[in-house]
Amino acid sequence: MLESASGIILRTRLLTETSLIVVWLTAEHGRLSTVAKGARRPKSSYLGKLDLFYEVNFSFHRSRRSELHTLREVLLRETHATLRQDLQSLRQASYCTALIEAATEIDTPIPAIHQLFRETVRVAASSEPRPETLFAFELKLLHELGLGPDFSECRLTPGASKLASAFLSESWDFISHIRATPSQIGELGQFLHNYLAYHIGRIPPGRELALA
Repeated sequence: MLESASGIILRTRLLTETSLIVVWLTAEHGRLSTVAKGARRPKSSYLGKLDLFYEVNFSFHRSRRSELHTLREVLLRETHATLRQDLQSLRQASYCTALIEAATEIDTPIPAIHQLFRETVRVAASSEPRPETLFAFELKLLHELGLGPDFSECRLTPGASKLASAFLSESWDFISHIRATPSQIGELGQFLHNYLAYHIGRIPPGRELALA
């Protein structure tokens, strides 16, 4: 059966000399994987449309035997080209990808997390990379998972607690104007590291580099 989705590409990897596996985060189906047959051929209809963090409308045939479905038509909406021009921004987006993969199940609709990731990728592509962006993503993701911290019970200094509350509840535009001190960045970074390790079970690789 042919199904439709709107999604962001989380990962691509080679399947054969001519085909790719594309891993998506979609609004309708959550995380899913598709085979783009012939995507690496010079005259492929997929040429230039499948790369990391591209936003795409696409259709696919769902497999009845596996979790790997067959990609059909794709309509490219946004490439976030500037994201691939800054290594630190790319590191932050890649870490967010890994955290979503660690915290969610495949083929489970998570529209709020899809929207959160879209917003985070757009922030990463349009502004300088900052630890504050990553902290906001982590806290907003925890909230959507039902695991948000109770700041009244956290051992944070008043300033760091106030910042964390803002990262969780405020808009990205508001967050873009927040500037944490080095000590607050260190405190929040360690707090969230421990909190994520406890509630998610592990910290995906790349967090330290993403916060650098």
